[in-house]
Amino acid sequence: MRTNGHVGAPETEIYETMLGPAASSPFVRPSASLVQALTDVSAATACAKLHQMGITRTFIDGPVPLHREPGVRITGGAVTLQFLPQREDVFSGTGQEDAERKTALWAVLESIRPGDVLVVSAQASHFTGCLGDMLVRYFKLRGGAGIVVDGRVRDAARVRALGVPIWCTGVTPHYASQTELFPSAFNVPVGVGGALVTPGDLIVADEDGAVVVPQKSAMAVAEDSLLHQDREEFARRRLDEGGRLSDYYPLTGAGLAEYLAAREAD
Repeated sequence: MRTNGHVGAPETEIYETMLGPAASSPFVRPSASLVQALTDVSAATACAKLHQMGITRTFIDGPVPLHREPGVRITGGAVTLQFLPQREDVFSGTGQEDAERKTALWAVLESIRPGDVLVVSAQASHFTGCLGDMLVRYFKLRGGAGIVVDGRVRDAARVRALGVPIWCTGVTPHYASQTELFPSAFNVPVGVGGALVTPGDLIVADEDGAVVVPQKSAMAVAEDSLLHQDREEFARRRLDEGGRLSDYYPLTGAGLAEYLAAREAD
């Protein structure tokens, strides 16, 4: 095996010296009640409410649903996986598929608990198939709720058949470390599609995309969002009945008073 210029240090041995950073950082998963509180909150509403709270960079730009069925959505606590660029003196890709089992990619899957959302930072790579059939299959068997990848997946037909909700930027025939990236660390803070995701944050994803909700803000977002959505449903009904847009959206003034009176009557 070639040494990449390091006498007595084959590529896989050099890579194994980097497995220390792959260890998970301690974090607290959100409670089941907190996840449940956000279950009926849309990504758009969560994003808007966080913006009003001064947390403005929550949209994970790029990933879209791999499954195009109407109504696809997930809510759950984030576990994270970080990919970094390959470098020839550390890890060039030779023999990498076998080496992957010693990396954060395998480790994060072994850490999955029921309801987790796996969030993968892959630098929007078009060439890295972060997950494929076998890995997604194992994720499902561990009880994972869904996956958000700012990059690509492979084995698209088989992965779709598994029914795991996945948000990604597309598909590729490549496996995880075949080209430009390698799995470096898991359950550490990651940048995904321009948003910071820390382990234990909540992810709300639907047909509008994926949004990260900080755990400490999640209950306030849930409570305000459900009220917001109830107001919008009232406005939607009034518009369908022939009401004027300016009277019912946004719901203020006389329209808001009408809404409050209707709630009181119920």
